[in-house]
Amino acid sequence: MNFTFDTVPQIIFETGAAARLGQIVSARMQRPFVVTDKGVIAAGLIDGALKSLEAASLDYALFDGVEADPPAKVVRGAIDAARAHECDGVIGFGGGSSMDTAKVIACLINSTQSLEDIYGMDMVKGERVPLVLLPTTAGTGSEVTNISVITSDDDQKMGVVARQLYADIAVLDAALTLSMPRHVTNATGIDAMVHAIEGYTSKLKKNPVSDALAKEALRLLSSNIVRACEAPDDIKAREAMLLGAMLAGQAFANAPVAAVHALAYPLGVHFHVPHGLANSLMLAPVLRFNASVAAPLYAELGDVIGAHDTGSFESRSEAFVAKMTEICAATGVANKLSDVGVSHNVLPKLAEDAAKIERLMKNNPRPVTEADCLALYTEVL
Repeated sequence: MNFTFDTVPQIIFETGAAARLGQIVSARMQRPFVVTDKGVIAAGLIDGALKSLEAASLDYALFDGVEADPPAKVVRGAIDAARAHECDGVIGFGGGSSMDTAKVIACLINSTQSLEDIYGMDMVKGERVPLVLLPTTAGTGSEVTNISVITSDDDQKMGVVARQLYADIAVLDAALTLSMPRHVTNATGIDAMVHAIEGYTSKLKKNPVSDALAKEALRLLSSNIVRACEAPDDIKAREAMLLGAMLAGQAFANAPVAAVHALAYPLGVHFHVPHGLANSLMLAPVLRFNASVAAPLYAELGDVIGAHDTGSFESRSEAFVAKMTEICAATGVANKLSDVGVSHNVLPKLAEDAAKIERLMKNNPRPVTEADCLALYTEVL
């Protein structure tokens, strides 16, 4: 039983912690570069954190130009701004796009490498500046992963995977997630459940630690997502969702995701479907596709989410898929590609692009061809 498991060295899980961010980071940086998006600014989510930086006499610069599925040109602009500020640390504050952007800035601020140089596995050279991440959604788990996904200049989803992308500190404050609207709560929550499921069934690197984290993540997420959608101010449900998303992030950072994500990425590139929503759209068809191979593992996950079937692996697996479909439907999330503007004539292009994402497809429990991709898209059109 040989495996490795990596994660961030310090996690602060504390409702209200953002209001003492200055105290948390002051030992690591004096000129932080704060990375976020205009939605976070408009919602006032970052106000307390910025005041705490000021109270700690930290000379920060604020970059609020992050865009969803961060485009390379935006990331390069942020790197230039960080260099102009002569920052000595980076704070990522927001959803996955803000945190992914912050990770790359921290790696490249003092580097001679270009953004294109670090696409791929373990391509980052040298060390980064101090990095602290605060999620405002319960979904991506980016605060505890060594992965950043950037949209290249030719509209391809490019992964940066390297140990330097693990933050020094992940600060999880559930109060930051209270204002998430239902359509964000359900999509990001299902995204986190996909992380847990794909991490648990990952073909190449699944291990006992990632398995334990994935199962606990799925238990927390599946039992709280509907409550979080229906009672958005329930801080206990929000805490459970945030913790579940983080645990799922730790799981899939070590046991990588697979076909659901590979099929989701082209939806983001071509139709700008938010990442979490794209994953939720493709979850059910991929579960059904994998069931013939992954039945024993799906049966185990069925026990975690209360699918309540005591029959064969096959029947327990079917019960798991049915229960997951039921949970997703109860959140009110969109369940058809046509709901997000996808038409049948673009499906071949989506299938072609998805099939090329070998770094993810190789982790899927069942091999996936381009024809399979087309069938899976067609199933939820």
